[in-house]
Amino acid sequence: MNLDETLRELCRAAVPAFADLAFVHLYAPLPVGDEINASPGVLRLRAADRAPAGRAAAHGPRPAPPPPADPVRAAQVVLTAPGGLLARLLRAGRPVFGDLPGVRSVAAELLGATDRPGAVPPGRRLILAPLHGRSHAMGSVLLVRGPGRADFTGDDLLVASQLATHTALGIHKAVLYAREVSVADTLQRTMLPPSLPKPAGVALASRYLPASRTAQVGGDWYDAIPLPGNRVALVIGDVMGHSMTSAAIMGQLRTIVQTLAGLDLPPDEILHHLDEQAERLGSEHTATCLYAMYDPVLHRLLVSNAGHLPPVLLHPDGSTEVLPVPPGAPIGVGAGGFESTEMHAPAGSTLLLYTDGLVESRDSDVLTGVDRLRARLRSAASGARPAALEALCDLALGPLGSGGRDDDIALLAARFEGIPPETVAYWYMAPRPQTARQARRLTRRTLHHWGLDSLVESTELLVSEVVANAVRFASRPITLRLLRTDVLRCEVGDDSPLVPRMRHARLSDEGGRGLFLVDQLAQRWGATRVSVGKVVWFEQSLSGDQDPG
Repeated sequence: MNLDETLRELCRAAVPAFADLAFVHLYAPLPVGDEINASPGVLRLRAADRAPAGRAAAHGPRPAPPPPADPVRAAQVVLTAPGGLLARLLRAGRPVFGDLPGVRSVAAELLGATDRPGAVPPGRRLILAPLHGRSHAMGSVLLVRGPGRADFTGDDLLVASQLATHTALGIHKAVLYAREVSVADTLQRTMLPPSLPKPAGVALASRYLPASRTAQVGGDWYDAIPLPGNRVALVIGDVMGHSMTSAAIMGQLRTIVQTLAGLDLPPDEILHHLDEQAERLGSEHTATCLYAMYDPVLHRLLVSNAGHLPPVLLHPDGSTEVLPVPPGAPIGVGAGGFESTEMHAPAGSTLLLYTDGLVESRDSDVLTGVDRLRARLRSAASGARPAALEALCDLALGPLGSGGRDDDIALLAARFEGIPPETVAYWYMAPRPQTARQARRLTRRTLHHWGLDSLVESTELLVSEVVANAVRFASRPITLRLLRTDVLRCEVGDDSPLVPRMRHARLSDEGGRGLFLVDQLAQRWGATRVSVGKVVWFEQSLSGDQDPG
């Protein structure tokens, strides 16, 4: 299944028992399927073993083959005419001797010896054997005997034909396998998030490593989903099996989780609805999933588990803890009964979500693997300063990061930094006409306290417009929250599920310009449905210089 190993096997078989020198020439790119109908005009040259100096005569005893140092190495690229003699010989698919007219000149071209005619042996001390795959010429092999050996015979031509045929089939299989591995890996990675979000109060890092001995895609996945209120959902999952079907099911489950997360449901309800949807995909497909929700303002973590391995929490003092989360039944079983567990997430702690490939192998069980993971994490926290999150991920992988993996590995790490309470202001207000004026007053006072006087005028206007819109539809108290992180963020929540849409008011309209102002003055804004209504938010740069684009 390896191209270079296939060529090395050819070299070991041919040199020195059959020839003193072998050169393999492969098309670049190598033809694999019906997508290549014409012969490419570029060949890549690979050099093989040379026979040792002082070889015995052709009929004398054969010395043992020398140990190959690096018998296969890429050399120069050779340009050849698509309609030339070499192309015709390769299409014919039969080996030929060097005494055939034109073969020596072709060999000189391939060997880069056109300016040294004597470098190419005359007569029948040269065989050019095409490497012909199942439907395409893939290159050729030049077999050369030195002056101290007898010429090739007709029987040798048959041997060269067999060597070339087996090599070509091996090359074809290796290239097909390499393409399958590439497609499988690309498919898997496109189903994973291309990048992680950067929510306030939490740092994220991830790793995904496919199994090192399989070309089949797996069902491991992870995700980090921003939620209203600066919260973030952390998800890890694993669909049973290794196949294209497992990857397809994984992609569907990940999409379902993202959709459910947008509804801002508790973790146990997320898993309940995911289990219901998974049953429609077929009872033969089961998966494990863990869904955690982190609130950086309250420093709280809410976790629910569906048959997945429990996460590990690395505390700021270097101690580790396997979080006591009820395991629940896997997704797709239909047993339900998921529970949400709430716990404190201290600032400076790091949560690791992982799939079983990280802690389970042929020589150790899950419990042993988890203990080893905790030991590696403790060693990362033994210094004066905690390890950077990316370095911590590499350390968590341990020796598995360099190869030898029996299973796919997905790893998601979250370092909880939190949002200090002094940078958050929160109010409940009755939905009445005077509320907009009250919200402006509270906003002005808070921004003065935070030293953000340059943002008072614009933020008052934006808050007034968003709160006034909430008052129109709310039947219960609305919420106003201001957060000062790397930006100034304002969130207004109410119990109406109607999400506002920006429209362009006509000149004769008396209203309808509120969201247009928000869009023009805010750096970013949006509206999100939640389980109890909606949240409309906007952000401004702390410098006061807005860039609406």
